[in-house]
Amino acid sequence: MPFGLLLPEKMNKKLVLFAVAASLLAYGCHDDNSNTQQDFTISPDAGTTYKAGQSVDIKVGFPKDAKADSVVYLVDSTRIGSKKDQTGVTLKTDSLALGARTITAKVYQAGVAQDVTTNIVLLPAKAPEELKFTVEKVFPHDTSLYTEGLIYDNGEFYESSGGYAQPPAGVPADGQSKLVKTNLQTGKILRQKMIDPKVFAEGFVVIGNKLTMVTWKEKIGYAFDAKTFELKNTFNNNVGVEGWGMTYDGNKVYMDDSTNRIWFLNKDTFQQTGYVDVYDETGAVNEINELEYIDGMIYANVYNKDVILVIDPKTGAVVQRADMNSLYPEAQRNPEANVLNGIAYDKATKRIFVTGKKWNKLFQVKFSKK
Repeated sequence: MPFGLLLPEKMNKKLVLFAVAASLLAYGCHDDNSNTQQDFTISPDAGTTYKAGQSVDIKVGFPKDAKADSVVYLVDSTRIGSKKDQTGVTLKTDSLALGARTITAKVYQAGVAQDVTTNIVLLPAKAPEELKFTVEKVFPHDTSLYTEGLIYDNGEFYESSGGYAQPPAGVPADGQSKLVKTNLQTGKILRQKMIDPKVFAEGFVVIGNKLTMVTWKEKIGYAFDAKTFELKNTFNNNVGVEGWGMTYDGNKVYMDDSTNRIWFLNKDTFQQTGYVDVYDETGAVNEINELEYIDGMIYANVYNKDVILVIDPKTGAVVQRADMNSLYPEAQRNPEANVLNGIAYDKATKRIFVTGKKWNKLFQVKFSKK
């Protein structure tokens, strides 16, 4: 087809034809849309916060003259009720997990469903109870240990120390990761196992005759003989964003991953079986770090904060909180000392030990209500 300038007469004919075609197209589009889904709304507004135990009134807003055969309501894909009118339903939150919960209303018209969604954020019913602490004893601690995991098990003190001897590109070398057994009274290292210089060791658990450790970013797990530190096997740890702290309640393993999530792991396979998200009265508590299971609760450090949280593992709620600023003030710490991190529990004597990365002291503390 040749191209060139159109004469006015020909150009007018072209414009008329274009206008007719556009008109027909518009009519066709209007006709097709006559049966499209209508715009429904839903309340509450997305992001509205509620306290656990509060009731949530959920209601669909209908366009003018719109009707529906039924409306089915779901929370996180679990059906909670249905209606044949616009009255809505009431959601009870007592048994819901904390955090963001997705609410969906399926509006049925002539057998076709239209989904209308919103979400709420569920916070603990009340603020954490504030705890105080008392220092009962002070022990020496090896300042070469960049503490990641700390465990007291059957009279033995174990610790994992993080560091890269051969770091990834752009990351400075800061020492090699290792696993150690120490003497509580003297702080001296009795046995140690150097870890692959290309990985950064993190938290660990002792289960029976095995000591199982995760790594920070490498997605590798290690299982060692708890007595000899002989490497038994390695495994892929693909749970969570990263590997951070770990603890064990006698049935399942808990692991955090740099976020506010605590994962549940099978103690034999270390595959995830569930999780809780950690919240206090203000919202998500991120960077949950070293963990210790004590009398049905999880005690946790928060990275870069001088605080210890007591978390309900069933709900993720922070139920108690201890301000640890006065334990070992930064101005008084040894020069190489880093942040507070490390909680260990002697179940037989009910002793609790806390320390920090490269601290020269390890503290035996007792928590009590203010």
